[in-house]
Amino acid sequence: MPVKIVLGSQWGDEGKGKLVDILCASASMCCRAAGGNNAGHTIVANGITYDFHILPSGLINPSCTLNLIGAGCVVHLPSFFKELGALEEKGLQNVHQRVKISDRAQVCLDLHCAVDGISEEILRSKDGDKAMIGTTKKGIGPCYSDKVGRRGVTMGMFMSENGQWEKRIRTLHQGYLGTYGTDALSQYDIEAEVSRLKQFRDELVQGNYILDATPLLSRTIGSNGKAKQADTQFGDAPDDTNGVPKADEEDSALFSNVLIEGANALLLDIDHGTYPYVTSSNTGLGGVFTGLAGLSPLTLGHPDSSIIGVVKAYTTRVGSGPFPTELNTSIPHVSAEDAHAGDELQRIGREFGVTTGRKRRCGWLDLVLVKYSCQVNCYTHLNFTKLDVLDSFAEIKIAMSYKNRRDGSEIKGFPSDLDLIENEHLEIVYKTMPGWKTETTGTREWEQLPQEAKEYIEFVEAEVGVPIKWIGTGPRREDMIVR
Repeated sequence: MPVKIVLGSQWGDEGKGKLVDILCASASMCCRAAGGNNAGHTIVANGITYDFHILPSGLINPSCTLNLIGAGCVVHLPSFFKELGALEEKGLQNVHQRVKISDRAQVCLDLHCAVDGISEEILRSKDGDKAMIGTTKKGIGPCYSDKVGRRGVTMGMFMSENGQWEKRIRTLHQGYLGTYGTDALSQYDIEAEVSRLKQFRDELVQGNYILDATPLLSRTIGSNGKAKQADTQFGDAPDDTNGVPKADEEDSALFSNVLIEGANALLLDIDHGTYPYVTSSNTGLGGVFTGLAGLSPLTLGHPDSSIIGVVKAYTTRVGSGPFPTELNTSIPHVSAEDAHAGDELQRIGREFGVTTGRKRRCGWLDLVLVKYSCQVNCYTHLNFTKLDVLDSFAEIKIAMSYKNRRDGSEIKGFPSDLDLIENEHLEIVYKTMPGWKTETTGTREWEQLPQEAKEYIEFVEAEVGVPIKWIGTGPRREDMIVR
């Protein structure tokens, strides 16, 4: 049974949602493995713009019958239900019936959101804006911290009849009061949150949203990567302890093609990103298999399986942290001409964060970064997005390597030592290529691209050593070249 995994290759905002939307046309299951509503995927279909955060983007396609939020995710229930309601208002069908949450996912609290903001403010007050991580303040980091500290609340705990979830949340609150003080948390109301959570719990029960996902994934795709035969009905038998439905094999047989939707991107991975300016989960290939236990790595041996890296035709970043190719007048050694190019990338590309609305930092395509991403995530194919944003540029630059500005020595690979890639210490070796100065927006055939655009794509493809199968040429679902 084929499995397709779509992962962000840079710092996020590459345009993963659009490819997921296209691939979901042939997928019966779409899964999120990690992260929370700090993710932001925009899809334009039939003239309507949809924004996805915690929900899998497969909900946009009625044929995608199950959209699973996996065990590696953290779920802020007010946002979960609000997002479902917004999709329903835009005309998407059966969204409540087509989404499930793993009973091992963590509950992200309003308390976590409050603490997230407090933590960022402490960093800012001590060392200024540059010291801030630049989080979305959605509570993701504190929630994962409590998960790792074994203080959190899983969905399974939350659904249990023993009521221990409330005690754990109150204990969390007392701990944060001890850390930050009552004044810092004065705007947070523990009683109001507990009351809301009880209402959400009732909705989860009534809607049958929570399930034991591991048997579903294991039965859908066996250890040898082949679908197993089915003989019973999904969801009929309750779990022995928490009343969480078990996944049975008949329903599993319905899932003939599984799509995994990555959130955030590799350079924001807690282990492999630009730490500490990262998110709090494993956003790369490794996080897929920990967040979706039961999914065998052997499935990737299927001839139709693939690991797809989504690469924007230039580079953007939201929030703090190093950004070697950033084009901004505040960056040392950036010329006025290049700074203007950065402004144009931001303007033409409409580079604003889907989740936060913050203006994205922009720069030229960084192949050092992309090659590193390829090494970590083992991509079999790439999706090259937003090519049309480059249409008006007479020249386009590509970062080929890094040098230490102080002694001229080459910096090998993409270093974990962030001091080496701080802009004032770094010299970028660029290759300059001619632009095409021709509109490509809406182009759907490779042959219709200008020769210079083809050469730009082929150069990137040759340098990274991974075939570019999809090329995005606009915001609409149809604006995609498939090679």
